[in-house]
Amino acid sequence: MTGTLFELTFFLAAPVWLLMIFAPHRRITERVAASPLTVLPLLALWAVFAVPVLPELWTAVTSPDIDTFRDLTALANGAAALWAQVLAWDLLLGQWMYRESRRLSIPPLLMSPLLVLTILLSPLALPLFLVLRTTYKNRTSPLAPAGKR
Repeated sequence: MTGTLFELTFFLAAPVWLLMIFAPHRRITERVAASPLTVLPLLALWAVFAVPVLPELWTAVTSPDIDTFRDLTALANGAAALWAQVLAWDLLLGQWMYRESRRLSIPPLLMSPLLVLTILLSPLALPLFLVLRTTYKNRTSPLAPAGKR
């Protein structure tokens, strides 16, 4: 059961990612990406995974050390709970990046690969996006009205 639910976690996030990557200009994409509720199904699965290993999870987050986390991830539910959490937070990050890119008019041809990288390795994608974001922010004319900056 845990294995099947583990597989389901990515498929719950995938539709949002697909919209942001392949349909960035669609109205539905903007509405979906604006909602933090997209992560609720992932967090529901997180709860399903976390409840059976709550003592181990609590120990790992209140007294973190490498051995405690290694023990937690050795448990199927522990690894699955961490995976669901990572997917949820990466999705929120991706949604923010998508919305910022739309606000700053960053072309989808630049953003789509960056969103794919966010799915795979968000710690690499975020700094790249922050550089890109700064570049596009600096391109805005200082004489533009406040709402257009």
